[in-house]
Amino acid sequence: MHAQSTPGSPGRLEGLDLARFFAFAGMVLVNFKIVMGAEGGEGLLHWLSLLVEGKAAASFVVLAGLGAGLACARFGDNSIGTTLKRGAFLLVLGLVNMLIFPADILHYYAFYFLFGAVVLSQSTALLVSAMVALNIGFVALVFVLNYDAGWNWLDYSYVDFWTPAGFVRNLMFNGWHPVIPWFGFFLFGVVLSRIELSARRVQLLMIGTGIALVATMTLVSGVLAEILAGLHPELSPLATTLPVPPGPLFSITGMASASVLIGLCVWVADHLGSGGFLGVLMATGRQTLTLYVAHIVVGMGLLEAFGLAGGQTAAGATLAAFAFCVVACIYAAGWARLRPRGPLEALMRKVAG
Repeated sequence: MHAQSTPGSPGRLEGLDLARFFAFAGMVLVNFKIVMGAEGGEGLLHWLSLLVEGKAAASFVVLAGLGAGLACARFGDNSIGTTLKRGAFLLVLGLVNMLIFPADILHYYAFYFLFGAVVLSQSTALLVSAMVALNIGFVALVFVLNYDAGWNWLDYSYVDFWTPAGFVRNLMFNGWHPVIPWFGFFLFGVVLSRIELSARRVQLLMIGTGIALVATMTLVSGVLAEILAGLHPELSPLATTLPVPPGPLFSITGMASASVLIGLCVWVADHLGSGGFLGVLMATGRQTLTLYVAHIVVGMGLLEAFGLAGGQTAAGATLAAFAFCVVACIYAAGWARLRPRGPLEALMRKVAG
């Protein structure tokens, strides 16, 4: 799910693998929470799930754009064809995955890569302008289109997903990770690939600025929600920092969270190296495509088999997510001794380059 290179290759930022692990772990927590029906509630665990909800997936997409950008810088136009082929591979895998897990991100990922191939060589100014336009465009679409179209919010099913109109609507506007505005996270990753991430000052700036933006957007969200509710009740959801609907404050918070995660992980890897426990987490981060599918097929399959799909608590979902991540780390560490890439990563590389 990212531009790959083997561990220890020249110029590789090991901290990005660490960031991929934490983004993956956050997605497992959020998805297990959905499947186990552990929504709502209060307390520390509920707050933790809200903290990572949407932001983990956003960080994942930012990391994908960052990887694609680094590959473009390293291999030039040759990487664009590879990006297109990987997008096609992820589209097929994602649509198959949709049959099991309706909140799949892979088929959205496919279009991020497909559209990303068009802009990888464009100027940073154009990429930033596109990021802004995507968020303005989403707000405009909310006024023109019905955001609830296709959704049954009681069971999170999308009734006409497999029709042409429903598929395009879901993909572009009101799905779990719609291109408008989620493609902006991919573009942000490409922008990050053009700065000196290995420089300590850049890492600290990403961490500090990201934390400040998350705090600011949280405060702005509370104030703006009241203002918009006074103007029109249906406008207040646009003020949320949560991913549904993905308003501008969510986009800013998602990019800021990704900046903190990436800056911190690169800084930690630079200072502590890639051995021991961190090495295990990094090995897991290099197999996120395989493990993403595994957390759906194996993880959610086991939840269903043990009668845990629905009616569970936040504590139960957190424990299940933690247990899966521990098993994933054990597997990844063992697999890394045999092969440099995970099974699906190796297959994607063989099929798409």
